[in-house]
Amino acid sequence: MTSRILIVDDDPHIRDVVRIAAEGAGFATAEASNGQSAITHVTREDIDLVVLDIGMPQMDGFDCCKQIRMHSNVPVLFLTAQDDEVDRVLGFQLGADDFVSKPFSPRELVLRIKAILARGKSAPVSALSHGALSMDSLRHSCSIAGMELGLTATEFSLLAILLATPEQVYDRNQLIQQIYGPNSTMSGRTVDSHLRNIRGKAKELGCRDILVTVHGVGVKLGPCSG
Repeated sequence: MTSRILIVDDDPHIRDVVRIAAEGAGFATAEASNGQSAITHVTREDIDLVVLDIGMPQMDGFDCCKQIRMHSNVPVLFLTAQDDEVDRVLGFQLGADDFVSKPFSPRELVLRIKAILARGKSAPVSALSHGALSMDSLRHSCSIAGMELGLTATEFSLLAILLATPEQVYDRNQLIQQIYGPNSTMSGRTVDSHLRNIRGKAKELGCRDILVTVHGVGVKLGPCSG
């Protein structure tokens, strides 16, 4: 089934560049020129990934992502005019899956899109459980004590890695390589943001021990007592 990409940017030229690259790679596309229109698309259509510009007037990309996350865990790839780590950290805290800085290579953008979609469709094994935590990669579902744990594609992949080997302690570089690939330039703060999101979402469901930090070493799956 062809994945559908929503392109959100107030600049029609940028939308054209992304659309041509995405459709050339075999994706279907939809377009929105502002954040409110993007939210309408996400809530009414089957969208597999959102390419979202940060610097839009009225509703910027961050506010748009907040609204999207109220309705959906669809993967979000931010387009940003500057390579600012503060913006990246904030974006990941809001549930973004990746960033591409303008000006960007259409080929790199397509590769990033494919990588995000692949993370959402794959996990080490199909179904796993540990304590009150259960995951099923085929259904892309995750729950704690029967309550749905809504995760982005990257958060899901990260938790699936930890769940596959619950006794193993992973350092930041190991997690970056497994999720983004061995040549990734992602920083450890990016992983920290995803882990913080997982902890926060699990805590809302009453699970305060989903992850355990081994000081000076890394992180591993916790007891997940629920």
